[in-house]
Amino acid sequence: MRIVVSEFISLDGVVQAPGGPDEDTDGGFAHGGWTHPFFDPEVVGGAFDEAMRKAEGLLFGRRTWQAMAAAWPERAGDPFADRLNALPKHVVSDSLADGATSAWQNSVRVPGGEAVAHLRKLRESGEGDLLVMGSPTLVRTLLREDLVDELRLMHMPVLLGGGKTIFPEDGAHRPLQVVSTTTSPQGVQVTTYRPADRS
Repeated sequence: MRIVVSEFISLDGVVQAPGGPDEDTDGGFAHGGWTHPFFDPEVVGGAFDEAMRKAEGLLFGRRTWQAMAAAWPERAGDPFADRLNALPKHVVSDSLADGATSAWQNSVRVPGGEAVAHLRKLRESGEGDLLVMGSPTLVRTLLREDLVDELRLMHMPVLLGGGKTIFPEDGAHRPLQVVSTTTSPQGVQVTTYRPADRS
């Protein structure tokens, strides 16, 4: 099973609160919803549709899972929502209460201390893609532990001046290869990377 990360990202590397103003205001972040002017259904929407078609499961950190669980179960009847709701969902969290994952069907909690071992086992025994969206703290861990098989970044032509990022700051050298790149009419560059040692 491949772990595939898909992220909206600003030119200065920020991934925080792409969807709405109240999504994540940690650190006084005031630009929630910053992706909206750059979204287009063909290139950006198409990148998400393709990732969802290949996904056999979803992987989230707690905050992203809670935001998604509050929005998607109500949208039954939309093909994207139906696929999202039907897929198995792994939620890495030490703080979710017992039974909280019942708020979104097919969700199971993975304790934080067990996450790396759990994901290594999934990569060895599972099939298809395990898709990660958002979840910057989790993605930093995945990158640091060399568990990301594909990184799809939707670079948006905007500077946000600070906020959460997905990149580890451990001084490690991690060469990547570009697999594909597409530019939307709004200037979003959708680029897919893989670790250079997995060509």
